[in-house]
Amino acid sequence: MRGRDKFSKIKPMINILSKFYSMFPRNMRNRKMAKLRKKTGNVALVKRYALLKTLAKQVGDNVSVFPDVYLLNVQEMEIGNNVSFQPMVYIEAYGGVKIGNDVSFAEGASIFSVNHGFKDLEIPIKDQPLTALPVIIENNVWVGAKATVLGGVLLAQGTIVAAGAVVNKSTEKNTTVAGVPAKIIKKRENIVSTS
Repeated sequence: MRGRDKFSKIKPMINILSKFYSMFPRNMRNRKMAKLRKKTGNVALVKRYALLKTLAKQVGDNVSVFPDVYLLNVQEMEIGNNVSFQPMVYIEAYGGVKIGNDVSFAEGASIFSVNHGFKDLEIPIKDQPLTALPVIIENNVWVGAKATVLGGVLLAQGTIVAAGAVVNKSTEKNTTVAGVPAKIIKKRENIVSTS
């Protein structure tokens, strides 16, 4: 049975749990989410999802947040349906992160929607203002293991980001990108069998 089939069976319970969590102040919910970060098993998976629904701008159906996932400034995130965050995913959503439907983040993938200012040579970089750089990930995208997506990037529908890639520019629809910095290595096309 697929995850989305299991989800549909327990959706009413998740909605009740989300309503329960929403009665608590945001800071308590954030602390609860942090405490659940290392927990394994289906119960922890359901609890993380129910909490996420109360913390993010928007969360669709069947979203899986596995152990050791770090979602920072989650109140600036929008997440579609059928999205999975595998262990060790790190997302800094300060500048805004919008994730479409059917998106998968492999182990260790990172997104940064913010950058330090660095123009003033008299002020240490760490003390310069932050710049918000929204990240948009369209439908049907796969971000490979240990890949990094930098601020201001749009991952177009059907994009595959190869493991270890650093994406600093927006992608084209239905392409595979790889390397540092990431470049198109392949266009994805339908292969029709003629047998």
